[in-house]
Amino acid sequence: MLAAKDNTLDLFLIDVVRTATFAAAGWAEPLDAYLPSKDTYLKAFLPGPVAAATVGGKLYAMPAFTDAQFLYYRKDLLEKYKAKVPKTWDELATTAARIQKAEGGTLQGFNFQGAPIEGTVCNFLEMTWTGGGSVGDVTSPAARQGLNFLVNAVKTKLAPAASAEMKTDDSRQQFQAGNVLFGLNWSYAWAHFQGNSPQPTRVKGDVGVAALPAFGKNASATCTGGWEWGVNAFGKNKAASVKLLQFMASSDVQKEMAIKGAYLPVRKSLYNDRSVLAANPHFKALYPIVTKARPRPVTPSYPRVSEIIRNNVSAAVAGSKTVDAALSDMKRDLTPLLK
Repeated sequence: MLAAKDNTLDLFLIDVVRTATFAAAGWAEPLDAYLPSKDTYLKAFLPGPVAAATVGGKLYAMPAFTDAQFLYYRKDLLEKYKAKVPKTWDELATTAARIQKAEGGTLQGFNFQGAPIEGTVCNFLEMTWTGGGSVGDVTSPAARQGLNFLVNAVKTKLAPAASAEMKTDDSRQQFQAGNVLFGLNWSYAWAHFQGNSPQPTRVKGDVGVAALPAFGKNASATCTGGWEWGVNAFGKNKAASVKLLQFMASSDVQKEMAIKGAYLPVRKSLYNDRSVLAANPHFKALYPIVTKARPRPVTPSYPRVSEIIRNNVSAAVAGSKTVDAALSDMKRDLTPLLK
């Protein structure tokens, strides 16, 4: 519809990674002219969703709700073995190996996404960022260290042998079944773990959530997720559409979405709201994590960027490519896209 310049559509809801593609195609209306006090208005929002909605200094979308990847862990097992929530990836590996050995059976020490999917892109970026690196140099020591960690997790049986086929909801279901000590996943998983799920849960009340570990003394980092509202550049009701988006991004609507749907708000103040926290106590622990969430590369070529990263990471995790070959191929193909 947008490619045909159809004007019957006023608004659309898109994933945060699509902004630059829609902007470059001329499909999304820049919102700056409709928000005369844009900078002041956006100060109330989390920086990650705003960054993901911005291209070339212009705001092309209104954040609808946010998300990020978190470290979920079994509180009961850490307590049983007097272990702390890991602050570094090395601590995670050591703790997981110790508890796996003591528990025996089929307990996974660490579960991540390694299939050629978007979650795998985020896992790789998070590993790179928490090593002090960036997607601009995927052959850096930080990127190599991060991908090596994922590959070695499989080799040492910290992570399952089938990690190269692991998708996001596979990770969620396996953690929910009580088979995982530490797992990477998005905020939606929390409600499932607490029993609001089609599948039974064996971990209700035993799940903790924390920021992702880092390598050495580097800072934790996570990927910004979530969705945002765009205005059709060819639409007939642009000013009215922006007013509706401001209403959707208002404190009242964001609060209702958080309470009734457990959506992570894009407004900072709601993470201290009593009624929001009464419905979602875990939001308090998530707030310092989502405030530091980083967007994936903001580029019109993102679909191709994602494909290059996820395919190479999955191949390395599967053992069909060496870490160096995967990173070298990644750099070769990403370089012309990320200039």
